[in-house]
Amino acid sequence: MASIVLKSLSVLLGIFFIFVGTTKLTPKISKELHKDLRKEFARYSKVFPLAQTLEFKIPSKWYRRTVGGLEVLCGFCLTFIPSKRIKQMANLILVVMMLFATYNHWMVGDKFERLAPSLVFFFMLTCRMIVEYQIRRKEKEEKLSLKKPAAASSAKEAGVDGAAGSVTSAAATPPPPTVAAESRAKKED
Repeated sequence: MASIVLKSLSVLLGIFFIFVGTTKLTPKISKELHKDLRKEFARYSKVFPLAQTLEFKIPSKWYRRTVGGLEVLCGFCLTFIPSKRIKQMANLILVVMMLFATYNHWMVGDKFERLAPSLVFFFMLTCRMIVEYQIRRKEKEEKLSLKKPAAASSAKEAGVDGAAGSVTSAAATPPPPTVAAESRAKKED
């Protein structure tokens, strides 16, 4: 069940970020939305976190293109790449980008309606990370539980007593009572 949830989240989030990133890169999907995003990124480039510290200005055009390109790339990885490690890295990059988006909206004084989508997708991406972590932890526990009985059965075959931790030999163990009684009966005959 959890695997279905993880795959669904990956595909849906991936498609969403491919769409959103494409709208930042090209006006072919929606001219009005692309125009609005160009204006917004002009404001966001002024409050870029390291711009004041390092005393440089980021061109809004390249900031928008970088964010859009990363969103398309990470969305593609979440949707189409089967590697769990690559999906986790794409997820982590998108989480950091959503934190930056939240910071940008906050610093330019946007209303909560403009800030809310970045928070929602931050939490969705975080949930995806948590679900993947839980699945990975469960798989490790199952592998360990499968190895433990196999190790115990091979130890019993080798003559190791699992409870006492001692090695038993055939000579040291007394024969069952029925076998002992039969052998005494044969000696008496």
